[in-house]
Amino acid sequence: MATELTLPMSCDEGVYWNREADQELVCIDVRQETHDVKTFTFRARDDRYFSFDAGQYFLFELEIDGEMVSRCYSLASSALTPRSISITVKRVEGGKVSNWLHDHLKPGSAVRGTGPSGTFTLPGPAEGPYLLVSGGSGITPVMSMVRALADARRHPDIVFLHAARTPADLVFRDELLYRAKVTPNFRLLFLPERAGGEPGYAGVTGRVSEAFLKVAVPDLAERTVMCCGPAPFMGAVRQLSLALGVKPERYFEESFDAAVIDEDDVPLPPAAEAASTFKVKFAKQDKVIEVGAEQSVLAAARKSGVRLPSSCSNGLCGTCKSKLVSGSVDMKHNGGIRQREVDAGFFLPCCSKPLSDLVVDR
Repeated sequence: MATELTLPMSCDEGVYWNREADQELVCIDVRQETHDVKTFTFRARDDRYFSFDAGQYFLFELEIDGEMVSRCYSLASSALTPRSISITVKRVEGGKVSNWLHDHLKPGSAVRGTGPSGTFTLPGPAEGPYLLVSGGSGITPVMSMVRALADARRHPDIVFLHAARTPADLVFRDELLYRAKVTPNFRLLFLPERAGGEPGYAGVTGRVSEAFLKVAVPDLAERTVMCCGPAPFMGAVRQLSLALGVKPERYFEESFDAAVIDEDDVPLPPAAEAASTFKVKFAKQDKVIEVGAEQSVLAAARKSGVRLPSSCSNGLCGTCKSKLVSGSVDMKHNGGIRQREVDAGFFLPCCSKPLSDLVVDR
């Protein structure tokens, strides 16, 4: 994306992070955002500059209990602050990586990171108008966009809608309130499902719905929508946006499935609750599970106790590659599978949503 939201490469490319060769990141700061969310800031070991597009992510590789595990996290920092990058991570109950990061990563700790990657970036010249929608920790890539636009002194028409369980779960709450106060053309909408432990909360509560969007964003059909959050949340927002007149080519969502591990932590709009489901049979394990139309096969398998190898969870590494005996899927991968493998009947469960009942050779 050729916009002012990306730091231009200098003539001396040796001072920049090389995504093909550089891997070591050093934690320089840890910040508590909410009761269960922390932001981790990194620099390159050799102090290189980072160049990335607002909305992109890094793949982190960590050794935990003697096992190498990988997770993708969107960058929350501005693309115009090139000396460091930040990720914002929610502690997930039972989550191996998120709990390890919260409990063990401290300033001075070194980790391996690969990136930047991803295509969830502001389209074209980034002039808007936009509706930025986030659910839970899915706020990170759209927050990177907001910060980069502010650093570039660009103020397109933005409505920012952030949904969460309670006011206490609204990540970057104070910063967003400040930006709404001082930034031209920036309108903020918080939508916690309930007041929770903040009985004095005076804002609207509830779930994203057609009725809410009609009132809160009456010109929605004229906007470009950028959405990130748990897969069912994004699926419901997509359905609502298209039903209210948003053109398909002006709807964008984060395609990697790192958010599926906390998809129970964001209230689903009513449209998601009525979504279609398909039966998926894992032949070798003799197990049959139900998978929602807006859910990845891997996410559903994990929740149902089906054992599948996985690493990056975003269609990049190919670890979960499996043979599809019957049925069809909507697969959006990031290079983790070759076309000849697809032609031979293989697919990546981590980035595939069912289009019919499936039989998988696992």
